[in-house]
Amino acid sequence: MEFFERGSYYGVMSVLSVYLVMSIPEGGLGFSKEGVGVIKSTITPLLYFLPILAGGLADRFGYRRTLMVAFTLMSTGYFFTSISTAYGMVFLSLVLMAVGAGFFKPIISGTIARVTDEKTSSLGFGIYYWSINLGAFIFPLLLVPYLKSIGWSYIFIMAAVGTGSMLLLNIFVYREPARQQNTKPMAEVFKDILLVLKDYRFLLMIFIYSGFWIMYFQMFDTVLWYLKDYVDMTPVNKAVNAFLGLFVAHPDWKFDTEHVTVISSGCIILLQLLVSNIVRNKPALPTMIAGIAMGTVGMAILSLSTSSWVFILGIVIFSIGEMTAHPKFYSYVGLIAPADKKALYQGYAFLYGVIGSGIGGVLGATLYVHFVDKLHQPGVLWFIFSLIGVASIIGLMLYNRLVKVKD
Repeated sequence: MEFFERGSYYGVMSVLSVYLVMSIPEGGLGFSKEGVGVIKSTITPLLYFLPILAGGLADRFGYRRTLMVAFTLMSTGYFFTSISTAYGMVFLSLVLMAVGAGFFKPIISGTIARVTDEKTSSLGFGIYYWSINLGAFIFPLLLVPYLKSIGWSYIFIMAAVGTGSMLLLNIFVYREPARQQNTKPMAEVFKDILLVLKDYRFLLMIFIYSGFWIMYFQMFDTVLWYLKDYVDMTPVNKAVNAFLGLFVAHPDWKFDTEHVTVISSGCIILLQLLVSNIVRNKPALPTMIAGIAMGTVGMAILSLSTSSWVFILGIVIFSIGEMTAHPKFYSYVGLIAPADKKALYQGYAFLYGVIGSGIGGVLGATLYVHFVDKLHQPGVLWFIFSLIGVASIIGLMLYNRLVKVKD
């Protein structure tokens, strides 16, 4: 389920922002970049916030029922996106998809937590995380380029089928895990939300860390527009086709926007275990700062040149920074959370995604239109986002002194 859902999601997200702004004669919808920024700053925060409510509802009404609702909403949202051309209808269709994805997000990890024990949980969650990245790697690499050559709408139909078919898996294969009899009332869920939101120290740290994720979410918007507008990938295409020519005759592979997602997920598949082993015994905050610094360098590299190899180098370094910083973020949350509320705070740590994507979509689109479309200075755009990364690093260092965390 996770493989097909994440594959469908990242397959769509790898090209969505380009499709929405592409002119109608080219096969797109011709929306403004600012309008797309509003869409992305709405649907992505929903994906990060709704799991709070979805987890409570799933515990109360059952995981299978929640999955039925989630897959129905996702499949319906993707399908209506494939046939819609008006801005409002596309917006509503993507919101429907996001609500379904938000309800799906905590269910599979919750299922694994309930059906595994101390001996099997590592294997279970290892397969879980690999399935996420494998889907994010394979769908944009293999399916999206082919479907795009037929028609852009087929990418959304693919996602509708990919998520809709999971209804059959849910009905005939999925088994409801054992749940605790005394489930938490929804009123308690909202009480927990208020409790966490009242902790200004926690929220301040989340806000500072969100700066890195403002940069991250550019990988699905401004980075893709920049690739289409400024970067000539011919040297990369020649190199890849020369390699493929060793196995097939007359290859004609071309790097396009969906391959940015392929690079990111491919780096995680290849390097995450190595990076995790390197930083396993390192203190949380310095490792986080090192990861954010690498991400900042990756973003700054984009400002140096429009060369295709420089572009790929920047994406790779940023991806390594992400896989370095993010696992240690959860360790740091455990350090600053009250001793009796560590589990609660870990559950709300993903608010970084709400803030980062909520700001990143609109901010990225606004800056791109001004500095790239109007002033033709893409280097300034990446320099500004690099400064956001620097601000996050300085902010975390000052924050650590303020709260005196013993790492």
